[in-house]
This record gives sequence, structure tokens and C-alpha cells, in this order.
Amino acid sequence: MDVAVGAEGPDGENQLRSLRDWLADSQELRGRVEGVERPPETGTLGPVLDALSVALGPAGAVSAFATGLIAWLRTRRGDVHIKVTLPDRSSLELAAKRVSGLDANALQQQVAEVTNLLSRQQEGAGEPEPERRELP
Repeated sequence: MDVAVGAEGPDGENQLRSLRDWLADSQELRGRVEGVERPPETGTLGPVLDALSVALGPAGAVSAFATGLIAWLRTRRGDVHIKVTLPDRSSLELAAKRVSGLDANALQQQVAEVTNLLSRQQEGAGEPEPERRELP
């Protein structure tokens, strides 16, 4: 199962580059994270990093992705909005301003929610997911 990760805002491309580097440091995700580029706009040089594609195969990759994503968000300053889109087009959105101040229990809950959502999608089981899901 591949998930797409996008970043909103004027610094979105830099945020995606940072997230790609962060996730690539995880042994479980090494070689599973690729940049999705779009052609350059007229008058600009080089392609634009539009999203990340993350291949989630075994269960360990799902957990590593969820943990890595939340941990990366906790390191961000300012407003960062990340959208994870699943193959069935359902999605969830995470904002750094809501994740950075979480205590250990709340952080563990966020990782568990992301992992459960991805695992249900991967297994093709469970109730249908809403098109958009925002984690508290």
C-alpha cells in the first residue's frame, strides 16, 4: 500500500524534503520513501517536490511511518500542515502546532491512531473511513 504525503503552505516543499530525510533515517522505511515531483512552472528552474510517496508493506513499516511522522511534526516550529492520503482517497491531516506540545501519553495515542488507520486500510478491513480525518 502506498500513501501520499503532502504539505500545505508556502514552505511546503522544504517541509516535504525535511520529512523525506527524517523518514529515510528509519531502517524500516529505507528505500520506501520517494519524492513525487511536478514539472517546473514557466520561468522557474527545476521540478517542484509536490508530495512524498511512502510504500508501506509489512506492519513494521506502518508503525515506523506513524511514529516517524509524529516525531518529525514535534520538531517543527510554526504552523506545519501535513496531509496523508490513503489509496481509497480518505485522508487525515496533522498540524505541528497541535502535536508539538503533547505529553508522552497523548503522543502515544496519536501514533496509535495513525497506525490503526493505516493498518485497517492496508488489510482492507474495518469500517469505511471518512474522506478527511483530522487528529486532535
